[in-house]
Amino acid sequence: MSGVFNTSFDFAKQADKNDELAHFKKQFHFPKKDGKDVIYFCGNSLGLQPIAVEAAIQTELQSWRDVAVGGYFGGTNPWLYYQDYMKVSLAKIVGCKEDEVTVMNTLTVNLHLLMLSFYKPTSERFKIIMEAGAFPSDQYAVETLVRHFGLDPATAIIEIAPKPGEKILYTEDIIDTIETHGNSLAMVMFGGMNYYTGQLFDMKRITEAAHDVNAIAGFDLAHVVGNIPVHLHEWQVDFAVWCSYKYLNGGPGAVGGVYVNEYFASDVRTPRLGGWWGNDEKTRFKMEKGFIPKTNAGGWNISTAQVFNMVCLKASLQMFEEADIEKLRVKSLQLTAYLEYLLHQLPNQKFEIITPVDSEWRGAQLSLYFTERGKEIHDKMIESGIIVDYREPGVIRVAPAPLYCSFGDVYTFYEILRDHF
Repeated sequence: MSGVFNTSFDFAKQADKNDELAHFKKQFHFPKKDGKDVIYFCGNSLGLQPIAVEAAIQTELQSWRDVAVGGYFGGTNPWLYYQDYMKVSLAKIVGCKEDEVTVMNTLTVNLHLLMLSFYKPTSERFKIIMEAGAFPSDQYAVETLVRHFGLDPATAIIEIAPKPGEKILYTEDIIDTIETHGNSLAMVMFGGMNYYTGQLFDMKRITEAAHDVNAIAGFDLAHVVGNIPVHLHEWQVDFAVWCSYKYLNGGPGAVGGVYVNEYFASDVRTPRLGGWWGNDEKTRFKMEKGFIPKTNAGGWNISTAQVFNMVCLKASLQMFEEADIEKLRVKSLQLTAYLEYLLHQLPNQKFEIITPVDSEWRGAQLSLYFTERGKEIHDKMIESGIIVDYREPGVIRVAPAPLYCSFGDVYTFYEILRDHF
């Protein structure tokens, strides 16, 4: 793909002119620097606010104001069913049936809930495999889960690290580890993408390997959903969780998402911690003893739908419906390839791109590992109106999200590196 690129700004201008998704950039609010919109490459931490959000919130405020409790059954968007309004869009984005997806709580709460449903340790089969250096929330969730069952994390948790001198994990090494511990393995709980390197993992093959040894396959898709189209149902993933404040632009602390394979979701005997909102809707208001879960992923809903924690996601998903996740992926691949090309044109490079070279195994992020001056370069970018983030030691994560980033944005980032460092 790099053969079509060049280092002139005219290329970036023409690419933006030809971009059928370019108009979505105007549907977001951008922070300002010296009176101008910043260039925002930090959607892997927090997505921008869609302009449509304000009116969407006002709609629910008006329902609350005008009909109060009547908003649960009336109003513009009856609140009783609010958790269902996002199922169609999310099912397309994560590749599953509508009955396999729901929204509730936040990411780590959902991870705890789903792991409690699927982790059934025995004296012989009790180990969990995860990536070494996973985001701390995942590390803490798995650690406290095994302690909850009276197990020692040192023996119950198997962490897979890159080979010495490497930054990424090889699928073959993951599968070998699964096979090695197969007889004692209860669950594989991986991030779909490593937050630090930006490596996308082969969830299909990991799931197959886990199932081959009769283990559960679950994933934290915080950096995947809204970034890369996946096929959770086709791959027969058992469960997955994600947040919606990154690429889905749901706002800080926005509602989390849950996928449960229909094999388990349709079975009322699948264990879970229950709540009123997950009860069969035909009997919910009878207020009787005896929890009867809905026969879909909504059977894991616990509390009343968090309307004001869902409304922003609902507004954002309308853009995903219009743009189409597959088209967003095509643009994302082009943006990231263009960024990679420009970075390789820099003289005297003092950084390493630690994200996989093969574009199939990365998303809208390149992680640049600077051997020196990494924090200084990050701070210079912020001063120049380019929002990226910094992770120790020496990594600047650059994430040109295709809904609101342009080829011109990528060129400006390259220009600052070229001219100032």
